Amino acid sequence: MVNVRHARNVVPGHAPVPAAGMRSITILGATGSIGTSTVDLIKRNRDRYRVEAVAAGRNVPALARVAKEVGARVAVVSAPSAYAELKDALAGSGIEVAAGEDALVEAATRPADWIMASIAGAIGLKPTLAAIEKGMTVALANKECLVCAGGLFMRRAAASGATVLPVDSEHNAIFQALHSGPREGVRRIILTASGGPFRTWSMEQIRAASPEQALKHPNWSMGPKVTIDSATLMNKGLELIEAHHLFQLPSAEIDVLVHPQSVVHGMVEYRDGSVVAQLGAPDMRIPIAHCLAWPARIDGPSPRLDLAKVRQLTFEDPDLDRFPALGLARQAMEAGGAAPTVLNAADEVAVAEFIAGRIPFMAIPALGEATLDAAAGRGLLAEPDSIEAALGVDHDSRQLARSLLPEIAVKAS
Repeated sequence: MVNVRHARNVVPGHAPVPAAGMRSITILGATGSIGTSTVDLIKRNRDRYRVEAVAAGRNVPALARVAKEVGARVAVVSAPSAYAELKDALAGSGIEVAAGEDALVEAATRPADWIMASIAGAIGLKPTLAAIEKGMTVALANKECLVCAGGLFMRRAAASGATVLPVDSEHNAIFQALHSGPREGVRRIILTASGGPFRTWSMEQIRAASPEQALKHPNWSMGPKVTIDSATLMNKGLELIEAHHLFQLPSAEIDVLVHPQSVVHGMVEYRDGSVVAQLGAPDMRIPIAHCLAWPARIDGPSPRLDLAKVRQLTFEDPDLDRFPALGLARQAMEAGGAAPTVLNAADEVAVAEFIAGRIPFMAIPALGEATLDAAAGRGLLAEPDSIEAALGVDHDSRQLARSLLPEIAVKAS
């Protein structure tokens, strides 16, 4: 639904009337932070939603609990080895149980009005694409779909008439603001970044940052990978790449502003000089609720925004010297092809190494840059034309990044 040029029903100001009756829901990634927030909203609106299927990686106790709480018809665990445990946990409940990659794809394509695609990592690519190819309404929260295969995903969405709704708070803000004018009237979009825990730190302090310090985000409660990416600003860089695919905009029309209060989540500047912004408390249930009810609205439990208490909203340009990851991601976006896939893979390797205490903080973007350079030299940057090709690039890039780790660790120390 975000691709204003191509996707079905995306004409600002002319949204379709929501279907009457109860909406059926499938949640891929039901035990993660996005999934649990979705479940919270569904439990508060039981008269509006019923759950067809829930799926998760390998957290069987949490998945079984969620499946029972929402009355899902099917529960799927991606790890085949966890099938017996899930079956035992749901014995007598009447909930169908399945496991493995094929089961995830089957769950994603079961008859449902709306799918939350929030399984993290590469495991989420195939089921999400399967739902898109069936022309379904997909609330997209899997970053890899757009970073690793964005061109492929959006082409398939356009061909099938699928509706893609952006769950990420910044992209959801842009989506909402885009309804204020025609696509041809847009001059640029602006993503906001909190600046992370090191926004005011000197370069010397940043170089010495520990994992514990990097994991203390000032505004948002997120998983460790996203939290570290927010500290390097790589997360905002990956969001640039996602926005490029979602909104079909070139690099020159996508900007980033650091906004430490995390109240303004995104802005759209129009040709006439108007700037339309979406504001809200830093609570992921707000964009999830928007996608869940779209094109209608539902009551949400998030704190009401009180600007008198906030008192001050500030903005500043990102410092690319202290946070080179953001500039690196823009370069990958502009290079196109598999460059974003390579960068994302290298970043995952680097973040894991940093959290384990084996490399310093500034080695994270350094490894990304070195891996991109090496991949270009080996001819690995051609755009993936299938999920299998994207996964192949991801695998090769991780291997390449690991081979470069010793050299990067020394240089960044």
